[in-house]
Amino acid sequence: MILTTKGLTRHFHGLKAVQSVDFTLQKGEVRALIGPNGAGKTTFVSLLCGRIPPTSGSVTFDGADITALPAHRRIRMGMAYTFQITSIFAGLSVAENVRLAARSQAGRHGSTPLDALDRVGLSGRDDMLAGDLSYGHQRLLEIAMGLAQSPRLLILDEPTQGLSDGEIAGFKALIRDLAGDTTILLIEHNMSVVMETADRVSVLNFGEILAEGTPAEIHANPAVQAAYLGTG
Repeated sequence: MILTTKGLTRHFHGLKAVQSVDFTLQKGEVRALIGPNGAGKTTFVSLLCGRIPPTSGSVTFDGADITALPAHRRIRMGMAYTFQITSIFAGLSVAENVRLAARSQAGRHGSTPLDALDRVGLSGRDDMLAGDLSYGHQRLLEIAMGLAQSPRLLILDEPTQGLSDGEIAGFKALIRDLAGDTTILLIEHNMSVVMETADRVSVLNFGEILAEGTPAEIHANPAVQAAYLGTG
């Protein structure tokens, strides 16, 4: 088990954004986290990454209680993440962005910048200013920055947002290539991505886990259909 939460809770002025979530993630697994808008997915991921503190509950990473650790300490332990809003350095080159991400691991050896860029389909753009990339390519750059850290856990929040159909196909292939070597938590609205890449799926609704199972089990779950898939 690489990641566990127990009773993880976050309230904002009375709003129960995440409520008593017990969650486990196996090493080498690709887990998709889905749910309707406002379900608490990004808040949950922010709790895992240390961007915000929990109201109560705990987070354990590879056997260590990291509930009180700041985000940069979690990164050094092998956790990498990208968020819905890109966080690249627009005034630096594409390659410089990846080099900076790799340095954050303080001695951990990840992919070289060119290797990471090649894996996400951005080879040949290493000298471009990151701010000159299209939005979809900026998303791919963020993923390359994560890969350069050689993460033990890679958390991706809406990674295919803004990508073309061809880029989404490439992303699916990348996840399949990483599966087994890197544990991946994928927050995604594109159900074809979820169904084709995830080993298991967790459904969050109103800040609570509604269901968990294989993609086929989740797709057939009446409660999930009613709450999220719109077929109930």
